[in-house]
Amino acid sequence: MRASLPIAFLLSTTLTACAAFKAEIPPSKHISQSGPLKVHPGLLGKPVPAELQPGSSLPATNPAPLATSPTPEAPIKMDPVGLRTQRSVYFDLNSAAIKADYDPALRAHANYLAEHPKARVRIEGNADERGSAAYNHQLGLKRAENVRATLASHGARKKQISIKTLGASNPKKTGHDEESWAENRRSDVVYERED
Repeated sequence: MRASLPIAFLLSTTLTACAAFKAEIPPSKHISQSGPLKVHPGLLGKPVPAELQPGSSLPATNPAPLATSPTPEAPIKMDPVGLRTQRSVYFDLNSAAIKADYDPALRAHANYLAEHPKARVRIEGNADERGSAAYNHQLGLKRAENVRATLASHGARKKQISIKTLGASNPKKTGHDEESWAENRRSDVVYERED
């Protein structure tokens, strides 16, 4: 019985140290993954992109990453009226919730519509290829409805905004990986008539 006391003490000390160490590590955004296994390029001896390097962040003034791959995490680039550079709203997996990052762009579109009563937009809701056709159709519809509601709450007239769901039928990027799926989980603001 006495021999188990040092082992219990050692185990207790180790668990306490592990718990304290774990609290210092920030939680990962990428806990699970579906599809084929993805390996960090550094483990394969390849150069590691800046966005994957720990502790690094891309400067907000660098337009190159925005032009090549607009993602939900990328900062939104706005032109003076905020209309032509940001016409897509990106969503998380299985979500139709609009992130606060997209509010400035949607507010700019709503302001334009409020100031130009003859202008008309169509909101096209999209989903990635995962899920059934019926589910993706409904998810695309809900995304388009949420964008329309946000525009209306910022002053656009409801009659200026139509919605359409495309489900997974209109991919922006045709891959079978997270990068492609993230690009396809979106709603697009399509101007049918500018005033």
